[in-house]
Amino acid sequence: MTPAVVRLRPEIVAMAAYAQGKPADADAFKLSSNENPFDPIPEVVAAIAASSGVNRYPDAAGTELRARLAVQFGVRTEEVHLGAGSVSILAQLISAAAGAGDEVVYPWRSFEAYPGLVAVAGATGVPVPNTADHRHDLPAMLAAITDRTRVVMVCSPNNPTGAVVTDAEFADFMAVVPAHVLVVLDEAYVEFVTDDSVVNGRTLSGRYSNLVVTRTFSKAYGLAGLRIGYAVGPEYILDAARTTSIPLSVTEAAQRAALVSLDHEETLLERVHRLAVLRDEVWSALLDQGWRVPRPHGNFVWLPTGEHTAAAAQVFSAAGIVVRALGSDGIRVSIGEAQSVDKLLLAAAEVVGTLPMRHPALALD
Repeated sequence: MTPAVVRLRPEIVAMAAYAQGKPADADAFKLSSNENPFDPIPEVVAAIAASSGVNRYPDAAGTELRARLAVQFGVRTEEVHLGAGSVSILAQLISAAAGAGDEVVYPWRSFEAYPGLVAVAGATGVPVPNTADHRHDLPAMLAAITDRTRVVMVCSPNNPTGAVVTDAEFADFMAVVPAHVLVVLDEAYVEFVTDDSVVNGRTLSGRYSNLVVTRTFSKAYGLAGLRIGYAVGPEYILDAARTTSIPLSVTEAAQRAALVSLDHEETLLERVHRLAVLRDEVWSALLDQGWRVPRPHGNFVWLPTGEHTAAAAQVFSAAGIVVRALGSDGIRVSIGEAQSVDKLLLAAAEVVGTLPMRHPALALD
């Protein structure tokens, strides 16, 4: 007898699971996951070691950390929510607002997880192509909003293109978005921004009843392995997100490490500044090589290699640089150890020399 087959949701079966950045060999640099290359500061290591025994559950409410973040944003503790990385909060928000028959508008290409999170919620994704210069097409995103739209995602700096939304652009955008549509401002890389004109969620607290800002300790604070992020927004929306969350998913070690990171924020943000300087140096060198790439604002650069992406990724790999190849769109390269830059630029020079004339990734004479 043929065994019965469990009936699974076809839209889930058809999806590919999220693929983590490839690991690197001992003599290579892993620049595929936008990780912070600096080791944890001693105070964070000590906080992790001093956390209570793992036989006890953590503080599910994350009371102390939420209160600390609330002070930073000038909001009430109830207007702050914690999650196991900001991506888990994105999943909670989408599931809280959208279901079968509903739509979620998001830019594309943007964060790889967006389509999957929408599908898991049972909603329909509405991807809106970026502009030719790899920025959000905000007018097109507004035009994509229908009566079925429940959520609109805005990612600034945008992962993987590095482009940003300015404060003025975001204000104009929010002035048109219907008040019943949830807008999520995904700011996973905001600490790396050095342009004062860029939208900053800290300045938006209390301004909109339909806006939630999400951030993470993974990137700038170097806590990627502990999985902790947070959201700031209206209490009624975050209460709905808390309802959809997996209980007790934010560990005590993660909460303690985040609190200590805030205590030593000046030291950690000095590291971020060094990475931002290195990022701009890499970008400038890429322009000198003949690349036409968007100005980066996160801790990565974007190479729009198009149909040559797979071949280009092999060139980087052979040079000892593990990159993130994203379909037939392009390559995202994290800014990592300073020692990786020479290898990165040598490989980039080889790739740009193989691209056909008038390729979109090439600067025009």
